[in-house]
Amino acid sequence: MGTDRSHPAFEFHVGGKIGTEITRPVETRADLSLAYTPGVGLVSEEIAADPSAVWEYTGRGNAVAVVTDGSAVLGLGDLGPEGAMPVMEGKAVLFKHFAGIDAYPICLDAREPDDIISVVKALAPTFGGINLEDISAPRCFEIEGRLAEELDIPVFHDDQHGTAIVSQAALFNAAKLVGKRLEDLSVTIMGIGAAGVAIAKLLMHLGVHDIVGVDRSGSIYKGRKQNMNGQKRWFANRTNPQGIAGGIDDALVDRDVFIGVSGPGLVKPEWIENMSSDAIVFAMANPVPEIMPEEVPANVAVMATGRSDYPNQINNVLAFPGVFRGLLDVRARRVDNDMKVAAARAIAATIPEADLAPELVIPSVFDRAVVPVVAEAVRSVARQKGLARI
Repeated sequence: MGTDRSHPAFEFHVGGKIGTEITRPVETRADLSLAYTPGVGLVSEEIAADPSAVWEYTGRGNAVAVVTDGSAVLGLGDLGPEGAMPVMEGKAVLFKHFAGIDAYPICLDAREPDDIISVVKALAPTFGGINLEDISAPRCFEIEGRLAEELDIPVFHDDQHGTAIVSQAALFNAAKLVGKRLEDLSVTIMGIGAAGVAIAKLLMHLGVHDIVGVDRSGSIYKGRKQNMNGQKRWFANRTNPQGIAGGIDDALVDRDVFIGVSGPGLVKPEWIENMSSDAIVFAMANPVPEIMPEEVPANVAVMATGRSDYPNQINNVLAFPGVFRGLLDVRARRVDNDMKVAAARAIAATIPEADLAPELVIPSVFDRAVVPVVAEAVRSVARQKGLARI
């Protein structure tokens, strides 16, 4: 309430941003008899007899549900299902524009994990994949984990894994640029919610062991009691091998990499100055990062944010359209870490090694080369691992 509705964004959204289209003509009585009764009955009976035929004779193979409860919308917090709707429509626009995928906003008036899981399972026969979006932590971990276990289609929480894939792609190139081996990097992650935990898990999968996580209560370490939950306990038991305690200032001393998925303006330049030489800083809080690019000291070799008005924008749109395109193309049963790594490597490789520079470690979101190579990487891994239906 009180917002100035004269802003162009309101006019842009009048009537919504998405609709439906038909893929077959319905101009004659014969067309109608094929599109609907009696012809459609033949197809329905065939699918009932052979459920796998649904992939060939319906749009399921190109359909993704974008599911939210509106509890963690962008950086705006709990806006509820109605408040989330413009964002979910926007996500559907990106699916269609970048990858030709039909995505449908599903905004749920439900908060309990059991309720959300039940609804998504009931809807699953309509879709080839589930994109979970803007569901607050730690509930999002349980919801995604159980759905991935119980459904026979891919479940992908973009706030977790899209962010992890794109930041990892940028880190592949940044590490190459500064001449450091990925597995030798010391990494500090600020913000141990959905994105921070997923980033850490993907780094661990790639052999990075020196990871320290920091939340509003300080560094996370084994045995910490304050402000803990199941995910943070899991995190504490697998990271911070040196047992670093204290705040973010302590957790940045002599570190190679800072990855921020927390909040605006939380990191001071003098703390970054205490990092190693040729430091890598990914300050991804949006719209205001943890530290602005113009504030970083001279020891920072590579700087990235989530913003489009600075170089090296780390944006999930580099990942999810291509990931889902690949998953849908082979009718994949699930998405796993090897597919995520393959997607990250594909994104990174779209920049030739000779072109890498401090202000170019990640491609533009408008680079049309990205979606096809990511899709092919995901298809290849899905087939290699027996997770593809075709």
